[in-house]
Amino acid sequence: MGGSISVPVMSDPSPSPTQASPDPQRTGHVDALERRMSTRHLMMISFGGVIGTGLFLSTGYTINQAGPFGTILAYGIGAVIVYLVMVCLGELSVAMPFTGAFHVYSRRFIGPATGFTTAVLYWLTWTVALGSEFTGAAMIMNGWFPSVPVWVWAALFIVLILVLNMVSVKVFAEAETLLSGVKVIAIIAFIILGGAAVVGLLPYEGATSAPMLTNLTSGGLFPNGFGAVFTTILAVNFAFSGTELIGITAGEVKDPGTTIPRAIRATLVRLVIFFIGSIVIIAALIPWKDAGVEQSPFVTVLDRIGVPAAGTIMNIVILTAILSAANSGLYASTRMLWSLANEGTLPRVLAHTNRFGVPALAMGLSMVGGLASLLTSTYAASTVYLVLVSVSGLAVVLVWVAISASHLSFRRRWLAEGRSIEDLSYRAPAYPWVPLAAFILASASCLLIVFDPLQRPALGITAVFLAVCYGGYWAATRRISL
Repeated sequence: MGGSISVPVMSDPSPSPTQASPDPQRTGHVDALERRMSTRHLMMISFGGVIGTGLFLSTGYTINQAGPFGTILAYGIGAVIVYLVMVCLGELSVAMPFTGAFHVYSRRFIGPATGFTTAVLYWLTWTVALGSEFTGAAMIMNGWFPSVPVWVWAALFIVLILVLNMVSVKVFAEAETLLSGVKVIAIIAFIILGGAAVVGLLPYEGATSAPMLTNLTSGGLFPNGFGAVFTTILAVNFAFSGTELIGITAGEVKDPGTTIPRAIRATLVRLVIFFIGSIVIIAALIPWKDAGVEQSPFVTVLDRIGVPAAGTIMNIVILTAILSAANSGLYASTRMLWSLANEGTLPRVLAHTNRFGVPALAMGLSMVGGLASLLTSTYAASTVYLVLVSVSGLAVVLVWVAISASHLSFRRRWLAEGRSIEDLSYRAPAYPWVPLAAFILASASCLLIVFDPLQRPALGITAVFLAVCYGGYWAATRRISL
């Protein structure tokens, strides 16, 4: 890890090395992408990556496994882990606002092989997600239009997401803001209506007394035992994954020193309110044994309140959530490939941009990866696709581990080079305890898979995948040096 950090201080009036060189044709290889995103864009992009089918479909299952209080506790712990990781990422992103940020930090402050592996893991996460998201969106449309083949809808959505990402980063950001806005409005409406039903302001089918007093306390605090909370925390971390997209966008935001910290604070607060607020409403209105057994708990609650066409409304919201996640996923996977190509790890042709300043070749390759994932989910679901899902499931939490480790090393080297803490425009609090806690808790949440026999094989599969990545990087670099 030796060598100088060579980090631009954001208050330095000199041009940042992360800015693109002037290019009158705006095509070809550049050192950074254009800065066109605002705080609003960053928050909504993060919402797009986080708020998806995991919240709308899987929350009830989590309550069913851990019980009401167990689920709330698990999400509370998950929120603490996310907060710790994000403040570490905030300091790194403001000091070094690079596109594809955290793999760059891993390379500089942990080692080149770790940087490469971090990028591959994160790219794989989103490309695997793309396959499942296009399939899910097509299935919803097929339910409404059964005469149209599923593959037609999948193809239409693929073209739509490609166009939104290909035109310009501003078009992508505005589209993501719109798609995420639908989800946010739906969640707020759900919390308001559900809260009114909990306190008796709205009628609720089957309620003979105050639902909150009966459902939240039935079966005790932890009806399936306290151990269920531990296995739930990993699923909770996956549910919160996507917040780190703020770090991916660091090279394309206006005024990173102000925009990134503000977006991190606002995003975390809103996500905690949305997730825990929804869970409290669901747990209060649906007995924990019945939550998530037959359908989305959101649909169950709205149906029992008497909202007309609740199932259709939620299908529209879920379709929007899927397209939003696909939109963010293609963006994230593209920037990872661009960043690897920009530093020379991958062929530099992938760092070329089109006339809109978008890395079109990297985007095309990421979409090919998504299509391959879609095909394996159809033709090799029990073999290849299962392996991909197992690895991508742990990948984001491993990225969090790398972020916290990078921050520990970054601050030490910053001071070792004679710089002052006051030179940092944004500082994570309570160093080194915050990055240490982030590192330990994120690592522990990965190891919690051991307690879940259904997920346990993913740990071994991921270990093998990591060994292949490190071994492949070592072999490639050794061959080049020879």
